[in-house]
Order: sequence, then structure tokens, then C-alpha cells
Amino acid sequence: MNCLTTAWSAHEAELRSWARRRLSNPAEADDLIQDLFIKALRQGERFCSVHNARAWLFEVARNILADRLRVARDTVELPEELSAPLEDTDTVDSLTACLPRVLSELSTEDRDAITQCDLQGVPQADFANARGLSLSAAKSRLQRARLRLKARMTQVCQVQLDDAGHVADFVPRN
Repeated sequence: MNCLTTAWSAHEAELRSWARRRLSNPAEADDLIQDLFIKALRQGERFCSVHNARAWLFEVARNILADRLRVARDTVELPEELSAPLEDTDTVDSLTACLPRVLSELSTEDRDAITQCDLQGVPQADFANARGLSLSAAKSRLQRARLRLKARMTQVCQVQLDDAGHVADFVPRN
């Protein structure tokens, strides 16, 4: 691990300076540098075969920073007047009462795709493998099934949309 300690000694100050310029909190920059060192340590002897240790360290540091920034997005509390009216969500939620009947009227292939991927949360890649399909074919099958389900629900449950394309009303069908 002499190669790691040599590279770390040569580039730690530059890496720490780089991190502190990009993060407003020095403690966060130090955490990033610590995570970088741990990743380098985990490379073990493979780190010694890296052609340009400085470039590797900076690339991994940039990736760690990107991951941290992606996770640490600031959130803003919305005012009450911007939330969806309760009756709007009730309409859409109660539309699910039409789903079992309409779903039973779809072809076996469509029903299987929607049930597995949308209702049971099976990843599309797993669905494709289980059916002997390519991922592209499975995605196409699911997309076509969703379109047929939407068309059928719109017709059978008499779904009415508002100007924005949201469900405004429907006739329940059990």
C-alpha cells in the first residue's frame, strides 16, 4: 500500500482544497476526502496499477461530490393553497374501483404485464427474463397494455377529463 500513501501524501492537500471550494461547509469537505481515502483503500493492490493516481483520485472525488449533491437537494415547504384539493385526489383514488373489472376484461398478455410490472412492482427486466423476451419487447408490451387499459377504462368507466387532462369525474363500475 506504499503506492497509496505516496499518492495520498502528494495530492491530499490539493484534493482537500478542491473539495472546500466546492462545498460551503469545511466539515462536509473533510467527509468527502475521508470517503475518497476509504474508496482508495478498498482498491487495495489495484490502486498501485492505476496509471495516473492524481487523475483517479480527482475523478472519484468528483463522483462522490455528485452523489452527495444529488442526495442533498434542498426542499421547500409548499403553502397550503398550492396543495391539491382533497376532492381531486378522492376522485382519482376512487377510480381504482373500476380497475379490477376492466383489468379482467383485458387479454391475458396485457393483464399479466400490468399486474406484474405495475401492480406487483416486478422490474421490467425480470418480467422480460421470465417471459423469454428482450427488455425492449417487454417494455413495448407493457406500454401497449397500458394504452389499452387506459382506453378501456375511459370507455367503460366513462372517465371525464378536465382541461388540464386530469380525471374530473367517472361512473363507477364494479
